[in-house]
Amino acid sequence: MGRVVGFEISSQEPEKAVRFYSEVFGWEFGNPNWEYWPAITKDSNETGINGGISKGPSDYPHGTRLQIEVESIDDAILLAKEKGAMVVRDKMEFDEFFLAFLVDPTGIGFGLIQKK
Repeated sequence: MGRVVGFEISSQEPEKAVRFYSEVFGWEFGNPNWEYWPAITKDSNETGINGGISKGPSDYPHGTRLQIEVESIDDAILLAKEKGAMVVRDKMEFDEFFLAFLVDPTGIGFGLIQKK
């Protein structure tokens, strides 16, 4: 079962967004990597999920996406496409995970993540 493991807020002004969420909600942010600022939104003993803020690409400049962890990103992409999803960003490889961005048949964007 795919489980939500994080979120990503896309913004064309990520530094401004980081300041806003830090000042309003007390979120803590790590140093940016790939124009992505990791956000800690909870203490380790609280429920909830962490995420981050990124500079949104031209094809998805603003909004929020859930990150859904799957066992096989390739299989999940294939099944999602068969059920009407559109791939916005093909599978990307990072040091510890694979990541892809899709849009469901209703227009809602989401990310798929597979740990290595």
